[in-house]
Amino acid sequence: MATEKPIADRLLDKSHEAFILGIEIYNKPTIQYRVEGFAFFICNAWELMLKSHLIKKFGENSIYYKESDRTISLEYAVKQIFTNDKDPLRKNLEKIIELRNTSTHFITEEYEMVYIPLFQSCVINFSEKLSEFHNFDVTTLIPQNFLTLNVSMEAIDNSKIIAKYPEEIAKKIIDVNEEISYLSKKSNAHGKFAIVIEHQHFLVKDKSKATSFVGIDNNSDVKIKVLREIKDPNKTHPHSAKNCINSLKKRLGKSEIEFGINMHVFLLFVDYFELKSDEAYCFQFQSGESGKQVIYRYSQRTIDLIYKEIEADPEYIYDKLKEGMKKR
Repeated sequence: MATEKPIADRLLDKSHEAFILGIEIYNKPTIQYRVEGFAFFICNAWELMLKSHLIKKFGENSIYYKESDRTISLEYAVKQIFTNDKDPLRKNLEKIIELRNTSTHFITEEYEMVYIPLFQSCVINFSEKLSEFHNFDVTTLIPQNFLTLNVSMEAIDNSKIIAKYPEEIAKKIIDVNEEISYLSKKSNAHGKFAIVIEHQHFLVKDKSKATSFVGIDNNSDVKIKVLREIKDPNKTHPHSAKNCINSLKKRLGKSEIEFGINMHVFLLFVDYFELKSDEAYCFQFQSGESGKQVIYRYSQRTIDLIYKEIEADPEYIYDKLKEGMKKR
């Protein structure tokens, strides 16, 4: 007779299933309620994953309220684990929980435009915490490229919202949009609160393909950069530094290569090969209220490059990089 899995492992299995359902629902264009569906399943995935973490760390009693047989809510679990109430990751979760709790009354098609930056950040946060808390690589469940949520975007126009909806709903949409926009600028360290989606303008030769028109003045003091190729950095550079380190650890472990990789070592590779100055490897996001905070995201090529360098000389590569940096 097969031995039953421990409760922490069963919760984690269900968390994986809820996460995949959330991604699949959101990326399926024929589903009309994908905002509500995603909010429900991503919250369920977080709740099950965090409870599994609490059990492994503090025991099974940690997921129950004191002197009660009721298990704790997601809100309570979030506060127990992410104790800093200013943590952008916690703020992100709290906003999505709020959406889940009120979606019956206020969901409109415009909510997709408001919440997609939070949803995308939430997916990345989940994958990172799944790796940190449970040493589990989310790409064993779903390919990396499917972690990018699909959406048709346009800017929120307050005048159109007011004309389209009753006062209560219009006010709710506008207030939520303004609050999320403010928090995205004020409290968004490393993109943990929101992956900000910017509207950019491109020159086209065929006027019939344009959605707006601009004039170019050669005497203007304001300069622009003409882009010849459109890229989505969320797809081309999906990895945080922590993601890269976890991926390298797994690859090195599978290859039985003994090499200690941590943030210091990772950044040594990045600096030595000057990866931050090459968009094939690294993309920089401007963040923060003043736009001076920089968030770095890395492509798969970064992971591949570092792995190959370690694989070629695991015993001496670290010393070579250090010596090389001293000579600069």
